[in-house]
Amino acid sequence: ERPEFDLYASMDPAKEVGGDFYDFFMIDDDHLALVIADVSDKGVPAALFMMIARVLIKSRLQNGETPGEALENVNDQLCEGNETELFVTVWVAVLQISTGKGIAANAGHEHPALRRANGEYELVVYRHSPAVATMEGIPYKEHTFQMYPGDSLFVYTDGVAEATSAEKELYGTERMLKALNRNPDASPEDTLSHVMDGINAFVAGAEQFDDITMLCLKYIGKQ
Repeated sequence: ERPEFDLYASMDPAKEVGGDFYDFFMIDDDHLALVIADVSDKGVPAALFMMIARVLIKSRLQNGETPGEALENVNDQLCEGNETELFVTVWVAVLQISTGKGIAANAGHEHPALRRANGEYELVVYRHSPAVATMEGIPYKEHTFQMYPGDSLFVYTDGVAEATSAEKELYGTERMLKALNRNPDASPEDTLSHVMDGINAFVAGAEQFDDITMLCLKYIGKQ
């Protein structure tokens, strides 16, 4: 319903109940929140922990907190009574739709890939903050970024880079970037299909050990 951007996400769980999650929602008419995360385990306990983390993060962002503030507060909340000792890696961003200005925070998660209009996807590498629910009182560093019309952003969980072939070889980010750049101007839905096709061809039927979750945003800007 919003012509300023195109967005698509998918999750393929390794088990019946996954520990990954993605989320995207409007905070207000001009701000879009993007979240992708991976809980440290699989199965029902991880799924319950994932649901709690997802609700807390969304609530904090909708209350006007920045990505860093939201992760700091959610971290403290999840540390309380965390008897299962689970933790969650999170990448979260808030994008101002009218200007393309964004703020992101990365809590131990994979490096995002960014494509400038008419260019190719490249990893955006910077130092992570610790994963959420590891220790109370941690500040989470924020990173500003700028998207221009035609730019695309791709975020994913480690199930993509760590997809494993029958020969125990990892798919890795280089193969991921190659799949992304097969057609860098593809729609977000087709972009995710290209990466999934690359993973399936690489693993060639080997058992999937981890959830595979991806999200792609194409920024179109004001018309």
